[in-house]
Amino acid sequence: MRPNALRGHLDALILSVLERESLHGYAIMEALQARSGGALDLPTGTLYPALRRLERADYVQSEWSTVSGRKRRTYQLTASGRRALADERSEWRDFAAVVEGVLRPGTAAGFA
Repeated sequence: MRPNALRGHLDALILSVLERESLHGYAIMEALQARSGGALDLPTGTLYPALRRLERADYVQSEWSTVSGRKRRTYQLTASGRRALADERSEWRDFAAVVEGVLRPGTAAGFA
């Protein structure tokens, strides 16, 4: 997948992964890769700035924990993040419907 294809959609993808459970950064990357069938393989230099941005926007909150003797920062969705995710999903469905209408072969809405 082209890196530019994610532009403007990364936040929604991260929020979606965190909807079910709290995860640390590497687990978020693994979940994105698994849920995308391997198409999304984000570098840490893309994921962690996005997580910090989402935290500043109060869409996620984080806390430090120790797992197997290692300190990890775990992220979870906030109530604001759940609302933002619902909005993103609605906007995505509208956007996808418009693009599908334009790209579908043999269709010309409003033209005979």
